[in-house]
Amino acid sequence: MDLSKEIEIAKNVRKNAYVPYTKYYVGCALKANSGKIYSGCNIENDGIQSICAERVAFTKAISEGEKDFQHIVICGGSDLNSLDTCLPCGYCRQFMNEFVDKSFKIYVLSKNDTITEYTLADLLPYSFKL
Repeated sequence: MDLSKEIEIAKNVRKNAYVPYTKYYVGCALKANSGKIYSGCNIENDGIQSICAERVAFTKAISEGEKDFQHIVICGGSDLNSLDTCLPCGYCRQFMNEFVDKSFKIYVLSKNDTITEYTLADLLPYSFKL
């Protein structure tokens, strides 16, 4: 699968992250079944209401009427020139679970542009689902 467009978007949107507290820049690209790609970056504040890049991308897509998603590419690091392994937090995993099935692909970009593929089931084996 060619993820080059999503990788480029995820890396570029990190520049828009608002991270005055953690200095940790996260970007992602969520691809909908329609083919449209929604970007997201983390946005912090000095309280507990910070929002992660993954939820930004999902809420943008859902607010525009998207309901079906193919995959997401995520990257993060302590500066814009480096990448660490940046997995979605527990809150984001549970949030995604509301809108995708357990086979939803999560691609994580890390050092040397290494891509690791996960499914939501890998990262959230015991979800809250009514």
